Amino acid sequence: MREKVLIVDDIELNRGILAVALGDKYEVIQAADGEQAIDILKSESEGITAMLLDLIMPNVDGYAVLDYMREHGLLDRIPVIVISAESARDVEVKCLEMGVTDFVRKPFDIVTVRRRVKNTVDLFMYKNHLEDKVRLQTRELEEKNKLFQAQAEQIRETNEKIVDVLGTVVEYRNLESGEHIKRVKEFTNILAEKAAEKYPEYGLTPEKIAVIVAASPLHDIGKIAIKDSVLLKPGRLTDEEFEYMKTHTTKGCEILTQIAGTWSEEYEKISYEICRHHHERYDGKGYPDGLAGEDIPISAQLVSIADVYDALVSDRVYKKAIEKGKAYQMILDGECGTFSPRLIECFKESRQEFEELVCRYEMKKENQI
Repeated sequence: MREKVLIVDDIELNRGILAVALGDKYEVIQAADGEQAIDILKSESEGITAMLLDLIMPNVDGYAVLDYMREHGLLDRIPVIVISAESARDVEVKCLEMGVTDFVRKPFDIVTVRRRVKNTVDLFMYKNHLEDKVRLQTRELEEKNKLFQAQAEQIRETNEKIVDVLGTVVEYRNLESGEHIKRVKEFTNILAEKAAEKYPEYGLTPEKIAVIVAASPLHDIGKIAIKDSVLLKPGRLTDEEFEYMKTHTTKGCEILTQIAGTWSEEYEKISYEICRHHHERYDGKGYPDGLAGEDIPISAQLVSIADVYDALVSDRVYKKAIEKGKAYQMILDGECGTFSPRLIECFKESRQEFEELVCRYEMKKENQI
């Protein structure tokens, strides 16, 4: 099927000359004025490859046709070559500004018109082909992106389910209610968001915070491997027992290593950091590796403060819960070890949120009794 060219001119002789010049290569449609041209555009615009347009015509002129095409988005798809006796430079500029592709002055040369029509049609066909291809590729990419997003969400949910299941096992093993996991996650989130706000150099993006919070329940996974006689001892541990208890950090890492590959690399990395290093201290006096300062992963630093605070304000087999204000002061005074000065500042600014969270859980517990 040949491409269609619409010739719009009120002079029949001009239309005839152009029709003969182009008829061997294109299917030619003619319009005697702008009104007829607009009617044709309304019914057959999809099939028109190019338009040759006169400007000065009775009733509806060429400018009105251009206005109609611009309003309906046709100039992006149908190239217009104006063929006019207008010689003023400003007329050509105005047409080009309206979206015209080319401007040929009357009297026109047939060879020139044929060449310009061919060049214009070829260019627009190529352009439209590329645009169609881009649209198709864009749709395909959008569909693939939706699929990737769905897969990423499924992976995220799987990661979190693995973490929650493992964390719950620890809570049952430790004879705790399971609230400890939830509170540590919430404390960690509060602290991490404050640290992200105050110290952007930590690189705590919302995505990274989400992974740290989701992985925080695994900080004590190694307690699964600790003997009941030590883990559940109601009194103070001996030095030997305490050294044995400290191995829950490395034992936890051994457990996580055994399930490597079942969840995403980022979850594995951050879970391992938290599990191994949540008892490290900023002054290097923690365990198991004696890391100091910013050598301690930020994920472990955040969970460390959250875990210590929750341990202080909660009942444990070896102690009763400590009052919120006293627990807060104990951390500031370094009674639970030395923490990052930056994170301590974040902890200070988050005091109200921490204490409100404890109150909510206390009220929840009372309502369940």
